[in-house]
Amino acid sequence: MITASESSWIAPFTGLSPRQFAKLVTVLRRAGADAVRRGRPWGLSLEDRALLVAAY
Repeated sequence: MITASESSWIAPFTGLSPRQFAKLVTVLRRAGADAVRRGRPWGLSLEDRALLVAAY
């Protein structure tokens, strides 16, 4: 499974260095992307969701 917890997957799938990816996740957290909302909770962490979108 591709996951952001292994930094070796970040660069090939996103074109970002692990440091740049960490900055992206920090910006997303500050913007409220990881806020708890009504409904079914996410099955993936914010890091994995960001990796999925960046790879797409």
